[in-house]
Amino acid sequence: MWPVTLTEPDLLDAPVMLRPLRVCDARIRQQVREANAAWLRPWVEASNPETPQARSPFEPYVSMVRQSPIGPYISVLRRRREARQGIALLWAVCYGGQFAGELIVWHFFWGSSRSAQVGYWIDQRLAGRGITPTVLAMAVDHCFQTVGLHRIEACIRPENAPSRRMVEKLGFRNEGVRVREVHIDGDWRDHICYAITTEEVPTGMLRRWRSSLAVSQSGA
Repeated sequence: MWPVTLTEPDLLDAPVMLRPLRVCDARIRQQVREANAAWLRPWVEASNPETPQARSPFEPYVSMVRQSPIGPYISVLRRRREARQGIALLWAVCYGGQFAGELIVWHFFWGSSRSAQVGYWIDQRLAGRGITPTVLAMAVDHCFQTVGLHRIEACIRPENAPSRRMVEKLGFRNEGVRVREVHIDGDWRDHICYAITTEEVPTGMLRRWRSSLAVSQSGA
C-alpha cells in the first residue's frame, strides 16, 4: 500500500495530488508550517503535557536537534520510516504542482477492527478552494478500496467549525465528544470523533464529493 501517488487532474481549478512526502520536501514543509504557525497551532500542533513520566535525560539533546537545521529532515525521515513499516501513510498535498500541506493516515488497527485515523493540514493561503475535501476523499477511497480498511476516523476540536463542516459534507458521522483527548496548544482539548465506514460510501467518497461540487456550481 506504499508508496503510492494519487492524482485528481480536473476537479478543481488546478490539479490536485497526494504523493509520498520526500526528504527534499523538508525545507519547504518547514517554511509553510512556520508561516502558518498561528493558524495551525490551535488545531494540529500537539504539545507535551510535561508529566514527570514524559521527561527523559536525553530530552535537552532531542530538543536541540529538533531546533537545529537538520530537525525538519529528521522529522520527514521518521515519518517515511513509519510509512515503510506500514504504520502510517503520509502524503504531501500538492496543488498546481506546489506543496500545499499534508495528509496522514495513522493509528492503524487491523484484525477484527481494520480502522485508522486521518489528519490533515493545508496552507491558509489555499484554504477554501476545495483542496482539503478533495484529498481527504482521495485518501479515504484508497484506504477502503486498496488498503482494505473498514472504518476511518477524523477527530476534530469542537471549535474548528470549518473542518467539521467539511467532513460532514463528505458524509462522516458525528459520534460524540472525546473529553480532553489530546494535549494541543498547551492544554488537554476535547475532540469530536467523526467516522465513516466503507458501507457508507459504496461508490467512493470522491465520486460523492464530485457530485456535491457539481450541484453547488449549478446553483441547485
